[in-house]
Amino acid sequence: MVASGLVLIDKPTDWTSHDVVAKVRKAVGTKKVGHAGTLDPLATGLLVLGIESGTKLLTFLVGADKTYLATIRLGVSTVSDDSQSEVLETASQEVLAVIEDAQIQQEIDKLTGVIQQRPSSVSAIKVDGKRAYDLVRSGEEVELKSREVTVSTFALVSSSRSPEGFIDLEVKVDCSSGTYIRALARDLGQALGVGGNITALRRTRVGSFDVAEANQITDLENLSLTPLAQAASDLFPTINLSDEQVTNLIHGKRLSDVGEQTGLIAGLSGSGDLVAVLEPVGSGLKSVVVFQGEQK
Repeated sequence: MVASGLVLIDKPTDWTSHDVVAKVRKAVGTKKVGHAGTLDPLATGLLVLGIESGTKLLTFLVGADKTYLATIRLGVSTVSDDSQSEVLETASQEVLAVIEDAQIQQEIDKLTGVIQQRPSSVSAIKVDGKRAYDLVRSGEEVELKSREVTVSTFALVSSSRSPEGFIDLEVKVDCSSGTYIRALARDLGQALGVGGNITALRRTRVGSFDVAEANQITDLENLSLTPLAQAASDLFPTINLSDEQVTNLIHGKRLSDVGEQTGLIAGLSGSGDLVAVLEPVGSGLKSVVVFQGEQK
């Protein structure tokens, strides 16, 4: 029996998220592997995978805040808002030369906080049942609706100018789920009148999980798996359950008289196994998902 839990992978560039899942499926010997939060082939960094019953935890990670390190090139706009597609427009050296750091910072500040963002057209968002990127590749023009996202941090780490006059910005972004870093690059470039795209992108954090703890795709023989109980404890506050409470949850019953609780809670058995993820209902708790009997 394959152990259940979460696996953190440091995705290499030019791999799709599906490539990583396929590789891990083969390494652990099960088809029941999923991931939370797709990374573009260009991007590297943290990809959180669920193994066996660990896939049930992924739904709680999809909406987690994330941290990215990125390189934005000002002066070039592209179809996909990154360097892996056709160039739409290139700014002249003369126009780029007069852009000052203060202007760049001013526009970065405008893209920080709660903002309305139009996702990149080359994305997995569905339009009339079809992926936006498929529509773009078939020659259709796609402009997705703007939506509210939160950019908690949009910090300029450093800037430099290429021999061609392009401005390369190293940035750090903390943001809510659903934020497109490519769209930030596009919007920053548009605001400055020169266009912009992403040339490098690395995800370093998903919720409480950090890329420093991740496995390398080249060393899956020594794969480190985070057990269900530990993973759930990283995600939620925990509550210890009696044997009777464990039995009640397994049979679909609610727990009563557990005191004031707020938010999701991980319920652990006396032996430390993850029994269920629970949510408050009045003065009791009910299960959102049950895990008992599905782990080592």
